[in-house]
Amino acid sequence: MGRPTRRAFSLAALTALTAVTTTGAAARPGPREPGHRRAAAEMRGVWLATVANRDWPSRPGLTAAEQRTELIAHLDTAVRNRLNTVIFQVRPTADALWPSPYEPWSQYLTGTQGESPGWDPLGTAVEEAHARGLKLHAWFNPYRIAIHADPSRLLASHPARRHPDWVVTYGGKLYYNPGLPQVRAFVQDAMLDAVARYPVDAVHFDDYFYPYPVAGQTFDDDAAYDAYGGDFPNRAAWRRDNIDRLVREMAARVRQVRPGAEFGISPFGVWRNAATDPLGSDTRAGVQTYDDLYADTRRWVREHWIDYLVPQLYWNIGLAAADYAKLLPWWAEVARGTKTKLYLGEALYKAGDPAQPAAWQDPAELSRHLTLAAGHPQVRGHVFFAAREVAADPIGAMARVVADHYQQPAKPPR
Repeated sequence: MGRPTRRAFSLAALTALTAVTTTGAAARPGPREPGHRRAAAEMRGVWLATVANRDWPSRPGLTAAEQRTELIAHLDTAVRNRLNTVIFQVRPTADALWPSPYEPWSQYLTGTQGESPGWDPLGTAVEEAHARGLKLHAWFNPYRIAIHADPSRLLASHPARRHPDWVVTYGGKLYYNPGLPQVRAFVQDAMLDAVARYPVDAVHFDDYFYPYPVAGQTFDDDAAYDAYGGDFPNRAAWRRDNIDRLVREMAARVRQVRPGAEFGISPFGVWRNAATDPLGSDTRAGVQTYDDLYADTRRWVREHWIDYLVPQLYWNIGLAAADYAKLLPWWAEVARGTKTKLYLGEALYKAGDPAQPAAWQDPAELSRHLTLAAGHPQVRGHVFFAAREVAADPIGAMARVVADHYQQPAKPPR
């Protein structure tokens, strides 16, 4: 994220992909019944990102009243678009958007890490979302400490300052080391504090586990591997086990701390390319979560370690390297016969962006995604990135989705 956003990081390794210029021409679905009959249950979600003030607050240093007003506006926008779930980023960089005893207040609120904003954003978000009939999923980033590489810029009392041996500098950023059991325990404790305090409807992780690869750089976890990796055939298998442990342990602890709350993950949209693994997708993506982020996302679905998965299918129909129309049935087949609900992450932020392929200049591209997905019963809904674009909707892509697919309200699946 140059002005960092979660998806800018996610897509960095795919910037060299060649885009096709065709937009496809799937027919628009027919008109729905008039009136207010409720549609079948489906996820209609939006990510509300706070890292680097991506979606909210619009800038650091607003008054508490201004921050609250902006937050409420995002919730109201979700309701107007007949969405039913807001995935709110409450721990963007080893910090907190609630009064946490583990980690400092986020700098994205006041401009100063550790400074109280004078109110409780997460508590307010849960209360106001529920008052509007919205589900509120608390979105945490487990291992990212900072989007810079200078520990001295962190609050003096920051856990990463108190435990410098937990920290790895990589790609100009600071990360907690996933290979240390004490790190895994700490980040879970920090996240679960929010789950214990607030009636959140779900816990949500995004696509960051081990960091995205940076050419010419090495993630230095030699000491941890020497200490804990002896039972594994190689470092990659050990790293995958570290992430598997995080997922399994977090799932069990969420069930214990708040029974009924779900646990979901939104990974990068390609598990492995078929050229790497015959079980993989017909893609030529520059990143594979299994090999590069050490996240075995397919296994998590097949073994029902998590309640839902939202692969980020942030590509247009027909893109040669990563075709939405090919990834959709691949993920549907992964989810077939499992208890893990499958939702699809949608790149609303690309709609109308002149830097994107021609398909994204067509307001109907996203609507065609939902039309295609309707043919796969394993797909239980969609989540849009992100709240800023739902509000601005520069070329009317979200309005087209609502008109074509969201004419009636719907509750999320349970």
